[in-house]
Amino acid sequence: MSASLAKPSAGTARQPLLDTCHLVETPEGIDLVLHPAGLVPRALAFAVDLAVRGAILLLSFLVLGQFGELGLGLASLIFFLVTWWYMVLFEVLNQGRSPGKQLLGLQVVHDDGTPVGWAASLTRNLLRVVDLLPFGYTLGILSCLAHPLFKRLGDLAAGTLVIYGERPQPHPSLPEVDAQPVPFALQADERRALLAFAERRARLSVGRRQELAGILAGPLQVPKEQAEARLLGIARELMGPP
Repeated sequence: MSASLAKPSAGTARQPLLDTCHLVETPEGIDLVLHPAGLVPRALAFAVDLAVRGAILLLSFLVLGQFGELGLGLASLIFFLVTWWYMVLFEVLNQGRSPGKQLLGLQVVHDDGTPVGWAASLTRNLLRVVDLLPFGYTLGILSCLAHPLFKRLGDLAAGTLVIYGERPQPHPSLPEVDAQPVPFALQADERRALLAFAERRARLSVGRRQELAGILAGPLQVPKEQAEARLLGIARELMGPP
């Protein structure tokens, strides 16, 4: 089991993650796992922002239109600000979250996970005109579907990424199972992997649990249908009695 779960040594290529994640190594040597948002939640967030901007513009023209040419001039200024600066101001001043993204639990960050800045936000939003071509966000949609991190062209140019924001999670607990002896000595990384699987199992689908259990329990040489129960028992042994 040590050979299959041990941390890769220097010079060994990092294995791809099993989940749809983006792994970033910080200068301090800490692995930061980001969860990129796919096309559907991004489209829903954009639709919300589009509705908010439409409501702002409609209200502005209705109110300011009562003041003649001066009102129409102010309304035109608001139109410019809402069209070109709505997203930028919210992304930079609100931790990468426009109202639509905040509602969907999304945020924009740099590729390295740091908060998005003015230059990157301006770039990604100005290039929406390219993503819109030839009509209806065709290029943006194709780019999102083709890219492993669901990036549109504006994200590629700006070096940004739309991710799911971190939400507080309740402290996980292991299921109530009988402890089973550890068949051989485990390294620290292997123990962490087993405990993480046991703690996360309740949030995984049956198919996903079986897939991960089969990978982790390969060195145990147990039937696939017994892999999950065996891993949970070993995890309980590592944690001690409840």
